[in-house]
Amino acid sequence: MFLFLLIAMVVVVAAVTLAVVGGGDSAVLPEASPEQFVDPLPVTRPVGRADVEALRLPVGARGYRMADVDDVLSRLGAELAERDARIAELESALAGAQATAVSSPDLFKKPGEESER
Repeated sequence: MFLFLLIAMVVVVAAVTLAVVGGGDSAVLPEASPEQFVDPLPVTRPVGRADVEALRLPVGARGYRMADVDDVLSRLGAELAERDARIAELESALAGAQATAVSSPDLFKKPGEESER
C-alpha cells in the first residue's frame, strides 16, 4: 500500500512539473509582448486637463514603470513651471499698467485745460 501511494505521488508531481514547464516544444501560453509607453501628451500645444485625464500608463510586473512615470511627471512639471512663469509675467505687467494708470494725469482732460484743484 505504501509503495502504491509513493508511486502515485511521484506520478502526480511529474505531471504537475510537466504542466508548469510546458511539456516540451509546444508552449502552453503564448509570449506576451511588454507594453510600450507611447507619450500621448501633445507636443505642439500646452497640456490640458483632458490630456491628463486621458493619460494611461502601462503596468509592469510590480506596478507602473518608474521611467515612464518619471517622464510624464517631469513633462507635467515643466509645463506647470512654464505656465507659472507666464502668469507671473502677466501679473507683473498688469500691476505695472495699473500703477502707471493711477499715477498718470487725467486722461480725459483736453490739452490746454487747467486742472481743477
